[in-house]
Amino acid sequence: MTRKNVRIAGVVVAMAIAMMVLAGSRGVTANAQSSAAAGEVTIDNFSFGPQTVTVAVGATVTWINKDDIPHTVVSTDGVFKSKVRDTDEKFSYTFSKAGTYPYFCSVHPKMTGKIVVQ
Repeated sequence: MTRKNVRIAGVVVAMAIAMMVLAGSRGVTANAQSSAAAGEVTIDNFSFGPQTVTVAVGATVTWINKDDIPHTVVSTDGVFKSKVRDTDEKFSYTFSKAGTYPYFCSVHPKMTGKIVVQ
């Protein structure tokens, strides 16, 4: 390997490390909020997790029911509404406008969550 190739390889490794560090800084924060181009919410133990998800305009959020009982995903302002989802069933919605979208389970109204679209 020539000295030039060694330098190039060193730069590539440094860039890869920097990208991993930056990628690792995203995700779930202490207040149970995640940020991504697309989001996923797990329904389990009568709760949505993470409770708040932040996504970009145009992102699709997918809810997956990992609970043993059926649940729904219903926007409080009527923007989206799922049918009853049994265990391992999914519901997805693509957000085309910025805003805050609170939602709940119509079967268990104390279950709530929020999507923030920026």
